[in-house]
Amino acid sequence: MSDTITLPGRPEVERDERTRRQPPYNVILHNDDDHTFEYVIVMLNQLFGYPPEKGYEMAKEVHLNGRVIVLTTSKEHAELKRDQIHAFGPDPFSSKDCKGSMSASIEPAY
Repeated sequence: MSDTITLPGRPEVERDERTRRQPPYNVILHNDDDHTFEYVIVMLNQLFGYPPEKGYEMAKEVHLNGRVIVLTTSKEHAELKRDQIHAFGPDPFSSKDCKGSMSASIEPAY
């Protein structure tokens, strides 16, 4: 006759398996007097996929308020998008001697 023997094992430990999320970050576009609305609209379309209407609203907000949040995302993605804004280049639509890209920064989204 064969009996099954159960050996005492380790007690089960409850595990907290909740996914920890990174805090979100805002990508902030800053206003300047060298770039046109057209430039902002094209840049936001190419870098973020925003339609012209949304790009126009953001261009208006950055013009009136000095800054606009263009995206809220993870820190790494926010850093990438900020760097893409900085690398976008000068404004071909401007009558001024625009030599560079617009300024952007990231900050924690509280």
